[in-house]
Amino acid sequence: MRAYAYIDASNLFYGGKKSLGWSVDFEKLYKYLQHRFEVSRIYYFGGVEIHKFPFDYLANDTVSLKDLEKYLVEYVEKNKNNLTSAKLALLDRHLKQVHFYQKLEKFGFQLVLKPVKMYGDEEGNQKRKANCDVEMAFYLMRDKNEFERVVVLSGDGDFLPVLKHLREVGKKEVLVLARGPRTAKEIKQFAGDKFMDFTNNLRDRLERI
Repeated sequence: MRAYAYIDASNLFYGGKKSLGWSVDFEKLYKYLQHRFEVSRIYYFGGVEIHKFPFDYLANDTVSLKDLEKYLVEYVEKNKNNLTSAKLALLDRHLKQVHFYQKLEKFGFQLVLKPVKMYGDEEGNQKRKANCDVEMAFYLMRDKNEFERVVVLSGDGDFLPVLKHLREVGKKEVLVLARGPRTAKEIKQFAGDKFMDFTNNLRDRLERI
């Protein structure tokens, strides 16, 4: 049975260790999905800070990590004498994020990365946003004729119409692996015994030591 997995990073890993209470070992996660569900392809949807990197939305579906890394390194080298220590620290943190994503690629994840955008809320505060729900829903629908089993790592209720459709068109197994407290009630109702609580059940297998 051909199986694919789709990871909504903003939903599953939001808050990181502070929120989960433990750190995820992504190499263990990749191997777990392979062995437990026999998946042959694992997509990871997430956001990445690009600092005015010239990303062409019309020509590209994901940010090139190689090109972004080169851009950030050259930007720091060129402007380091004019950057504050806080700005340098921020750039260093975002470069480390690129290196993290490069590790995920080496583990075998297929990344779909969206640039983080800045926007102002109703109170005038600057917020960051890189919601990949539409991209993930598109990939699920695009690939529906390629898999029989699908593992969706997200508790976002916005995916319910897609999950229902996959079941209606005859997918043998539509499984949901998500964090119980962050999973919409309707997603749990839909999945039934095909729902697994990521937070409570998988720490022993996936925690980074």
